[in-house]
Amino acid sequence: KRFKMNPIIIAVAGGTGSGKSYLTKKLVSTYPKNKILRIEQDSYYKDISNMDYNSRCEQNFDHPNAIDIDLIEDHLKKLICGGTIRIPEYDFIMHLRKNIKRKTKQHPIIVIEGILMLHYVRLHNLFTVKIFIETPEHIRFDRRISRDIKFRGRTKNSIEEQYHTFVKPMHDKFVQPSKCYADIVIKGTDTIKNSIKQIETAINDLKT
Repeated sequence: KRFKMNPIIIAVAGGTGSGKSYLTKKLVSTYPKNKILRIEQDSYYKDISNMDYNSRCEQNFDHPNAIDIDLIEDHLKKLICGGTIRIPEYDFIMHLRKNIKRKTKQHPIIVIEGILMLHYVRLHNLFTVKIFIETPEHIRFDRRISRDIKFRGRTKNSIEEQYHTFVKPMHDKFVQPSKCYADIVIKGTDTIKNSIKQIETAINDLKT
């Protein structure tokens, strides 16, 4: 069964550790399951299974070219038209796409989050609302260290090296400048309640 109306598509961007995942997960939990879909940019890293492990580890995963933007665009267009998509799953330890895919269909609200979501100007016409989360760098850096050690099997030294070699230069070049495209800028230091309220207000304004 297809929805008669186009879904509301909310793009959420911001630097690493800015609170995108936390905010979007909390936002999703405030709606019934069949009303909202969350998609992560990180699911769409390009397939680099042709490379050996060491070569994969040396890739710049923070550069816009690391993301399969064609697949994201194709999936969003399919969802808008009421089609079904299969979202890839990504293994951050091996830097590979997993063999499993998550099958999903259109929802009235679709949230797509990732550091570069506002950078890709070609996607802007698919977005209903563009959000940027602005969080001080020292907070983002600390969060990244604890996340990558806990969930991605990294060491503190490797995280720091990756941060200064790739993450920060790419943030300064591609992520931060994309803030200028945002309809709403959320302070990453604000309470989660206030941040969600800002987004819900924007959603409700669109419905009226």
